[in-house]
Amino acid sequence: MIKNVAIGKVLVERTPFLPPLLLPLISAAAMGEPLEPPLTSIVNGFGFDSFMFGMSTERQIDHDSQNYVFTTLPIEWVVRYDQMDYVEIDPRVLKTRDSRIPMLWDVASERGKDERTDAFLDDAAAHGVASGLAFEFSDSHYLRGVLALNSSNPVLDTVRRAAIASSLGDILLLGAYFHEIFRKGVIDQGLPPMSRGAPLSERQRQCLELAARGLTTEEIASRLNISARTAQFHFDCVRSKLGVANRQEAVAKAISSGVIPHSN
Repeated sequence: MIKNVAIGKVLVERTPFLPPLLLPLISAAAMGEPLEPPLTSIVNGFGFDSFMFGMSTERQIDHDSQNYVFTTLPIEWVVRYDQMDYVEIDPRVLKTRDSRIPMLWDVASERGKDERTDAFLDDAAAHGVASGLAFEFSDSHYLRGVLALNSSNPVLDTVRRAAIASSLGDILLLGAYFHEIFRKGVIDQGLPPMSRGAPLSERQRQCLELAARGLTTEEIASRLNISARTAQFHFDCVRSKLGVANRQEAVAKAISSGVIPHSN
């Protein structure tokens, strides 16, 4: 069963600009207590309902990247998001790529682009993700990360947008502090992703099957009509789930276990 990784005790420096609202999170990390309760309280204080943090990271020099997720959303939605391959159409993912500018969104701002996106928005809203704020972060060790605060409210009116803007500095600091906690408590400790052992999605299997035939990332992306970066994300998910170091090991393990057929 997929669930958030249990993070042990993590000490984070309490800088002079640490917002008081974040103190319960810092204290919980220092005590090794579950982080979901203080995170829920913090995001509620910002006027949101849920928290999601994801990153792709290389744990070792000779290992390809893997995906990590930590969220206060129901795990059922995390599983559905993965199995539906929503990463390919999620506006929060697409619009924060290669941009450090936070994305403020709601159903009205994203609806009407295509049928698949609209279907995602409807499904997400049914699971409590109807609007919110998202932004990307990265550094020399962690290839890419996204933090999203979500709301079940489908409309962000002028008053709500102004309130979010006034809290933006503290929200960005939440991302910075949580990144530090997650890095020290999970990545540096070599803990496996929450998805370890979960079944592959249809797209992840397709990527593996094409890789087994010798296709490159770019060729796979072209064949599946997705970006090379999205194809790479699918391979990150595959490695995370199968617990392997690289694509070659993933193909070998998937064939030996019958997940994909042997390529002739």
